[in-house]
Amino acid sequence: MNNPSSKPKEEFVHSVFQSVAPKYDLMNDIISFGRHRAWRKFTMNKMNMAPGDTAIDLCCGTCDWTISMAEASGGPITGLDFSENMLKIGRRKVEERGLDRSIRLVQGNAMDLPFEDDTFHFATIGFGLRNVPDPRQVLAEMTRVVKPGGKVVCLELSKPTWQPFKGLYYFYFRYLMPMLGKLIAKRYSQYKWLPESLIQFPGRKELAGIYTEVGLSNVEVYPFFGGIAALHIGTKEKQDV
Repeated sequence: MNNPSSKPKEEFVHSVFQSVAPKYDLMNDIISFGRHRAWRKFTMNKMNMAPGDTAIDLCCGTCDWTISMAEASGGPITGLDFSENMLKIGRRKVEERGLDRSIRLVQGNAMDLPFEDDTFHFATIGFGLRNVPDPRQVLAEMTRVVKPGGKVVCLELSKPTWQPFKGLYYFYFRYLMPMLGKLIAKRYSQYKWLPESLIQFPGRKELAGIYTEVGLSNVEVYPFFGGIAALHIGTKEKQDV
């Protein structure tokens, strides 16, 4: 069950993504300088999906990663997001690519997944874990729904540690990015909140520790672009026969 104290954040985050949905893809390109595509390509190479592999893509947003997985494995792939406005855009992309039979989109809560244990080969979340009320609970849910031997994959913003790059990055993230949000997406407060969401989020070493705590092994961590983003991959241990 969800912690009642999580509700205010859930409601606020939901309102943010409902409002930014029309400009979400454009702002992703601007915020990451277009690097998010290269990071996702690197992630897909590390995942090395086989034909027929299944996946649940949490906080799937406008479905770019969901589509990449469907094209790699042939599906079935499930995309889950709590924002219907984001899913509407994702649904259009899926239809345009003729992937209706490979991809199923579900409106739901990443904190309480409506799926049985040991269902998917992969559970993924891209740039969404820092937005949930309890990242540990979401990772535990992802671990629960993957098959033994399956992988939990998180691609997320992180915290650079190298100066002076760290200082320049935080200046951009805290001050310039909200102004870009106001100029391009006509949303200032929403993009001002995004850097705030990173403050309490664990760094890549701490996140790797949470991976281990929820029962994942062989945890791999790959920082990108001076540490502003990171990929975490963990494997669910196979049960003894």
